[in-house]
Amino acid sequence: RMDKFTRTMLEKTGLTGMIGKAERGQVAIDAIREFGAVYLMAVGGSAYLVSKAIKKAEVVAFEELGMEAIYEFEVEDMPVTVAVDSKGTSVHQTGPVEWHDKIIAAKAV
Repeated sequence: RMDKFTRTMLEKTGLTGMIGKAERGQVAIDAIREFGAVYLMAVGGSAYLVSKAIKKAEVVAFEELGMEAIYEFEVEDMPVTVAVDSKGTSVHQTGPVEWHDKIIAAKAV
C-alpha cells in the first residue's frame, strides 16, 4: 500500500532504508534503486523480536500516519532480511528462480 509513496518519501526525506513484511512492487523497487536505498523485510509474526532489537526510536516525519510514519531507529541485531538491495535486486524475483533451478537439478539426480 505504500509503494505509490516510496519515490516521494525517498526523494523528499533522504530516507535510506525501509522495513516491512510484504513484497514490493516494481514502482517501489525502481525508486529504491534510483535513490540507493534498501528494503528490509521482517518475517510475519516476528514483530516482538524486531521490536526488541530497537534500542531507540524517534519519529522524524509524518507522525500523523502512526505506524506508517518515518522513524529513525537505533537497532542492535535486528532479525530482518534484505529483500530489495540498493541496486534494485529483489529476493522475491531472484529467489523463486534460484529455487526452481535447484529443484530441477535435484530431480535430475
